[in-house]
Amino acid sequence: MRKVLIVTGPGGDAQGWGDMKVTETLCETLNAGDLAAEIAYVTTTEEFRKAISSRRFDIVWSALYYISQREDIIGLGDDNEWVADMLDEKGIPYIGPNSLTMKQLIQKYETHRLMHENGVLVPAFNLVAAGGALPEVAYPAFVKPNCESRSIGISDDSVVHNREELARRIRHVHETLEQAALIEEFLPGDEYTVLMLGNGRLQEILPGLVTVDKTHFGKHRVLRSDLRGVGLTKISIPTERAEEAKELTKKATDALKCWDHVRVDMRVDAKGRLRVMEVNGIPGLKPVKSWSPQIYSLYHPSPGGPMEEYRNMVRLIVHSALERHGLV
Repeated sequence: MRKVLIVTGPGGDAQGWGDMKVTETLCETLNAGDLAAEIAYVTTTEEFRKAISSRRFDIVWSALYYISQREDIIGLGDDNEWVADMLDEKGIPYIGPNSLTMKQLIQKYETHRLMHENGVLVPAFNLVAAGGALPEVAYPAFVKPNCESRSIGISDDSVVHNREELARRIRHVHETLEQAALIEEFLPGDEYTVLMLGNGRLQEILPGLVTVDKTHFGKHRVLRSDLRGVGLTKISIPTERAEEAKELTKKATDALKCWDHVRVDMRVDAKGRLRVMEVNGIPGLKPVKSWSPQIYSLYHPSPGGPMEEYRNMVRLIVHSALERHGLV
């Protein structure tokens, strides 16, 4: 029986699949099947190194890009030690994209740049670090933090219509989230989120349409953080653009060398074309509530209900990763 070491810490909710309750559910789910699992809760790099040196396991599954004390935001700095780098140093197999890809995914500008270079449709984009010059952009534009997820830093004010609003919103990102601001072309159309599970013969690409009752929006159709995880955001199987979303996801995940489990968010631009906004390297894993389990359940309904569907999804992720590492 293969054993999974599940790694999390204070940053597990902001960076990865969810809080400690979600992590415990994930661990219980794996232990209820043909796998074994235990949790390593780490608050420092030293604790992490001790955990991977002293425990017995076959593969690591981490909710963390890097070890952090922050629970509110990812808050990426310049001196962080990446979990995947430390695992690579010791030749330890892990679930998810490799270290280079993880770094590219969490820094949205790099994701955009690489996808654009590989012919994947993304919105027009610019990056402004603290003290950087204000670029010339087309309006309306959309301003967001470069290294966050879960719609952190997103509000109606993220949509800017002139140079004054642009400068104000960039300053807000710099001052409140202490990171560079990513400026994108505003995409006004429907939003899709696409689940990529597994690799090779086990890979599945499952598109979902994201909808919110228009009464919950403010000035713009913007998916604010307060609209996530409270039952206001609905995911359904698309009746249109499903194949387009799958093809775009395949092209994006191949270009970025994504493995095992990622989720691709995309939206329709003003000319009616789907464009990739983000690729999430550690998607949420809260049963029923997170988008990955929701999408999987839509495509793989089970007589046992949502928790059986959840078990099937996480087993697919782990077994696909084990096969990729030659550990079947």
